[in-house]
Amino acid sequence: MTLRTPVKTRSKLPDVGTTIFTVIGQLSAQHNAINLSQGAPNFSCDPQLISGVTRAMQADHNQYAPMTGLRPLKARIAEKIIDLYGTQYDVDSEILITASASEGLYSAISGLVHPGDEVIYFEPSFDSYAPIVRLQGATPIAIKLTVPDFAVNWDEVRAAITPRTRMIIINTPHNPSGQVFSADDLQQLAALTRNTDIVILSDEVYEHVVFDNQPHHGMATHPQLAERSVIISSFGKTYHVTGWRVGYCVAPSELMDEIMKVHQFLMFSADTPMQYAFAEHMTDPQTWLSLSAFYQRKRDLLQTLLAESPFRLLPSAGSFFLLADYSHFSDESDSEMVKRLITDYGVATIPLSAFYTDGTDNKLIRLSFAKDEATLRAGAQALCHVKPR
Repeated sequence: MTLRTPVKTRSKLPDVGTTIFTVIGQLSAQHNAINLSQGAPNFSCDPQLISGVTRAMQADHNQYAPMTGLRPLKARIAEKIIDLYGTQYDVDSEILITASASEGLYSAISGLVHPGDEVIYFEPSFDSYAPIVRLQGATPIAIKLTVPDFAVNWDEVRAAITPRTRMIIINTPHNPSGQVFSADDLQQLAALTRNTDIVILSDEVYEHVVFDNQPHHGMATHPQLAERSVIISSFGKTYHVTGWRVGYCVAPSELMDEIMKVHQFLMFSADTPMQYAFAEHMTDPQTWLSLSAFYQRKRDLLQTLLAESPFRLLPSAGSFFLLADYSHFSDESDSEMVKRLITDYGVATIPLSAFYTDGTDNKLIRLSFAKDEATLRAGAQALCHVKPR
């Protein structure tokens, strides 16, 4: 029996239902499908991280952390950023530890975007961007990346900018396409935002997962962009602990002041024992410098295993993901294809249309290779047996 309420509600997001990730997860569970859908590792993190959290708990670090995060952890982040990207952030006023990268995104958009503003973002996109913008009474402006290379058409961006444009949301390496920004992309972005009050919100949670010996062209690598950017990153993605829900953001102090105002009332502080463990773990730069090679081996393995499959794989330059094209052997919608893969072949993927607000269907599905070798082999074997319909 469900409880009924006499209260009449008026939804702020009337067109938003259960996310595709939940829907696919439930269908996958029903069919015990091999999970190539979720962008989360199915293998263990470094045992030293577990030990670090345990030691912190046993040392009674179980109460609130400082609102902006533990200073030793923020100092490690500042050192990492200047070593990798050359930009110096003030430990006390320009670095914030958040309760997940998602909380960082919400705090940044909520703190810096006002009713009537416009926010440009790129589709396909992570599904939280547009809803967060709408919750502020602002208007999300979607610009579609070109297919199949998933590049930004900067002429379209330039044409979309109006006096109401407050923010441009960037995601590199990109989920779901696996593409990355180039040095030229940074120059284009810098040119069109110069002499404006536009804020760049840069989702860089896969910053350490860039392949083929290429550098990460994040906003902190470009002085002009760093001056107007809020950069979001994720300990969960970097250290295989997505369930710990700890991330961070960095930004110039004038922008960070507004973000912190939201953060202090939204979460106040991120989990304390995890912050102690991350601060200890970050003393070794190899904990993030080794990540690109680690995931590139997984990408290469899945590409090799799928070489004889009917799918055509698009290149992946970074992130946890590969896109697979099936347009040459089926007219099914991507949602239908994904459901058939689960029910008939026992493997779960994600339809790319889920990353578009208008449901654009390019006959592409997303595969995650953030899995152990056994899962990748089993999933690939199933996909190699897919028949046209």
